Amino acid sequence: MSEVENVIIVGSGPAGYTAALYTARANLNPLVIEGFAWGGLLQQTTDVENYPGFPAGIMGPEMMMKFREQAERFGARLLTEQADRVELSEEVGGVHSVWVGDTEHRARTVVLAMGAEHKKLGVEGEDTLAGRGISYCATCDAAFFKDVPTIIVGGGDSAMEEAIFLSKFASKVMIVHRRAEFRASKIMLERAREQENIEFLTPYRVERFVAGDSGALGHAELVDTETGETREVLASGTFVAIGHEPQSELVRGQIDVDENGYVITDGRSTRTNRPGVFGAGDLVDHTYRQAVTAAGSGCQAALDAEWYLRDTPGVPVPDAMPIGDPATAQWAPAADPA
Repeated sequence: MSEVENVIIVGSGPAGYTAALYTARANLNPLVIEGFAWGGLLQQTTDVENYPGFPAGIMGPEMMMKFREQAERFGARLLTEQADRVELSEEVGGVHSVWVGDTEHRARTVVLAMGAEHKKLGVEGEDTLAGRGISYCATCDAAFFKDVPTIIVGGGDSAMEEAIFLSKFASKVMIVHRRAEFRASKIMLERAREQENIEFLTPYRVERFVAGDSGALGHAELVDTETGETREVLASGTFVAIGHEPQSELVRGQIDVDENGYVITDGRSTRTNRPGVFGAGDLVDHTYRQAVTAAGSGCQAALDAEWYLRDTPGVPVPDAMPIGDPATAQWAPAADPA
């Protein structure tokens, strides 16, 4: 039986590593079960140009390594293993358990930061051309496709938002959707139709992606879902906007999730329905899903965990924890034990 940790962080990426940094600096000696695919979705990203503090941009994997090193510098302990199951106490002041294989790790607080994965089309060429013309975030990568033809795959509000944003950069944006009708709201559909360089290709599905002479994406092969007829569409970029899958399977049945699987938190806090358990990053965010917002929520989760340890009756206060720190006490709310 392991000793009881002050905090265990499950997951990595901007949210997990920021939570690790803040809890480490609060002398809470956090244990981070970062997973084998540490770093999250940014490990699959090339240039990151919209994260503050990097005016020349930075490669996604490099940025995640910097996050990781900074958390370690202040004492975060990193376990590059996958959490297999959890047992989360329902009691205020209770002890939670996280298993890695047969090893049980116990903690007074847990920060959930498992993130979300982009839904993929699952077609030929998608994986091999990812980062070489195929992307899952127009907000992140649109600037790399200035004055070239592009494709958006999807039919919901997110697809319309991506297309409108991309239309500011690309010479042409083709929205490919398998049905003639769209799931997008009327107002978002109208906004997309108002853009002169956006056109709609329906009802088509993507059959495969094909590389050009440079090795990057050259064209997409589409199939008419009604007639079976195929056509080739030249495009230097394709953005897949068919949704995300929050990685909440580990805690479903213990933590409240919404109809799409995102962990539900209490108001503007990161508190979940289990005392001492907090959610951060893309695991809870179905709206923004940016590295900077994920890092911000990781900070919030760390502070919520710190305040829970400080203010909850019956929870031993860590010896090294600064109590009554004016920088925190001026505005930190007391944890609600209810």
